[in-house]
Amino acid sequence: MPSVIVIGGGLAGLASAAALGGAGFDVDLFESRPFAGGRATSYELPGDTGTIDNCQHILLRCCVNLLDFYRRMGVEDQIEFHREFVFIEPGGRRSWLRTGALPPPLHFTGSFLKLNSLGLMDRIAIARGLLALRRERTRRTDLDRITMREWLLEKKQTPLAMRRFWDQVLVSAINEEPERMAALHGFQVFWLGFLASSNSYQMGVPRVPLGELYGAKAWERLPRVRLHFRSPVEALQMHDGRVNAALVRGERHTAAYYVSAVPVERAGALLPDLGVDFAAFSHSPITGIHLWFDREVTTLPHAALLDRTIQWMFNKDRGRYLQLVVSASRSLVETPREDVIRLAVSELAEFFPEVDQAELEKAHVVKEVRATFSAVPGLEGKRPLSKTAIPNLMLAGDWTRSGWPATMEGAVRSGYLAAEAVMDAAGRPGRALLPDIA
Repeated sequence: MPSVIVIGGGLAGLASAAALGGAGFDVDLFESRPFAGGRATSYELPGDTGTIDNCQHILLRCCVNLLDFYRRMGVEDQIEFHREFVFIEPGGRRSWLRTGALPPPLHFTGSFLKLNSLGLMDRIAIARGLLALRRERTRRTDLDRITMREWLLEKKQTPLAMRRFWDQVLVSAINEEPERMAALHGFQVFWLGFLASSNSYQMGVPRVPLGELYGAKAWERLPRVRLHFRSPVEALQMHDGRVNAALVRGERHTAAYYVSAVPVERAGALLPDLGVDFAAFSHSPITGIHLWFDREVTTLPHAALLDRTIQWMFNKDRGRYLQLVVSASRSLVETPREDVIRLAVSELAEFFPEVDQAELEKAHVVKEVRATFSAVPGLEGKRPLSKTAIPNLMLAGDWTRSGWPATMEGAVRSGYLAAEAVMDAAGRPGRALLPDIA
């Protein structure tokens, strides 16, 4: 069988390796770090703190390719799906979002009627906006040229509806502020996640640390795939218009085909001149805040926290260990660690009064400054396809043109598309990518 070298052990590279290994190709994956997963991984903290995820990563049921990847790894049973979201206002008042008996796109009607966090005019505006989105998603040609904020204002969304509904969902899903985000991506989130199916909104949270989802045991199912850690690819060597070797710590490694699955900030230096406008890509950060208390401060498994810097809370261990998430966290990038922790605890107490009675035993802050690319208007056409002008070199990565924004689903889709491109080039056409639910 043809051999393939995959460069990069993030989700895109892992998905490409899994698809190719499952199709019978011999795959060697080289990763510079000592673990797999890239920006969606876990690691041990010093002392007795244990294993933490670099940031809480979740998925929705509409993420069909990510779920397929977990099935390939044999870990789909490690994802716990939740059928309801709770939105909490400062002061503690709660609103619940869950589906009812009506068919899509009306399945949230009952919940919307009871959302305490929104007034009647806010709910009417949201309903009107969702119906407009459903109607316009295939008709408008300007969605990559305008921001989601411009579209929301065009649809006369109220300030409270934007802040407590649209923004709360969009910033977490796309890791960007609506005033910077292309409407194209906002449309996709609400169409696939909220309107297309009655269960596509359900949120999956891993029961185990992220690193365990693609640990060594999972790869025993794919013996043709070999993972090489602490093995950075330093350069690609070319001959007669093709890649003929990957240089790893000064040693040449050869294969018939190569898949580059490195982040966009690394791709420009590693790859030959492919005509990609790397300067068009900028980044948006995510901050994860881990807090350990001496007692239980909440029984909720997760919650969306409204009107504050902290956007989401995830209960990691009996209400004593919480992980907080701030997406598009530019305001925190330069903030000292102690100030971030102080802010998080102060805000958390506004939603959970028990925090004031608890002692903070330890805390950890993770700032992913280059967590995702910024999904700005006009970028979509500059995202490269998986096939390149070099016939045996393919691209993967959430920054490539996967059909999705920079999410775990987008990364896996890109890996599957690169694997399909290798299959085609090898004269063994196959399909790995699953179509969207609608």
